[in-house]
Amino acid sequence: MPRQARKESGTGIYHVMLRGINRQDIFEDKEDYVRMLTCLQQMLEQYDEAGNHQPPLCTFYAYCLMSNHIHLLLKTNQKDIGSTIKPLAVTYAMYYNNKYSRSGHVFQDRFKSEPVNDMAYFMTLMRYIHQNPLKAGIVKNVGDYEWSSWSEYTGKVPEAVCLCAINAVYKRITTEDLKELVDTPLDEDVSCLDIDEVVRVSIGDRDVRKYLQERYGIADSIKVQELEKEKRNEILLACLSLGAGLRQLSRLTGVPYGVIHRLNKKMKKRIWGRFCDTSGESRKADQRTVP
Repeated sequence: MPRQARKESGTGIYHVMLRGINRQDIFEDKEDYVRMLTCLQQMLEQYDEAGNHQPPLCTFYAYCLMSNHIHLLLKTNQKDIGSTIKPLAVTYAMYYNNKYSRSGHVFQDRFKSEPVNDMAYFMTLMRYIHQNPLKAGIVKNVGDYEWSSWSEYTGKVPEAVCLCAINAVYKRITTEDLKELVDTPLDEDVSCLDIDEVVRVSIGDRDVRKYLQERYGIADSIKVQELEKEKRNEILLACLSLGAGLRQLSRLTGVPYGVIHRLNKKMKKRIWGRFCDTSGESRKADQRTVP
């Protein structure tokens, strides 16, 4: 089935989301977040082969770096949004693969984008993007999150090193009004661009890896698939009990999804069976005490 053509923006402004392939984390530590910020900065500081300064690829208005995806609100200076985002994806993927001795795609092969053609939706996105960490339960206040552009708007980052065109935004709205807007939670049914992409798991990839390391001494989660079946299943069931998702476990351990799905069904059946046995004993006890 052919890909659907991207919707073009009449203003050149887009909301863009890049997500890790198979929803894997794309930021493992602070260095990774900083490198992504450097990649964004490079999009603003372009040079030709002779070293002559060139116009920036885009203008940023907002960004948020989450563990396995990023949101950008930007205006492209290129003929299409793809020409703007491709250098960013390629540059960061080269860094990530080199650092973690891996190969292949880092991002899902096609980033998502939507046009922003009016000021009302622009402001909705300012709220939505900056509230991402709050909605995910990572922080209690928007201003507590380190890896979003909100720190630029609140003055925590010196204007000289800001990535975003904050003055262009403040020409449309006062500092106080923007802060009040962003601090006001969006309605639960408001979701921009990725409404069908959210997959909720109880614990993150880092937590699963940490658990495998501390409990079973497994430093590389992909090694789980190489274990004997009985030990492998024991570990998978423990991770499921901990709150890991089925597809998440399959991705991290290399064990086929179908295998984990069957284990999960057996675990639920066993739990339900114990519950029924306990309930039956309770009913008998109740019946004995009824006059």
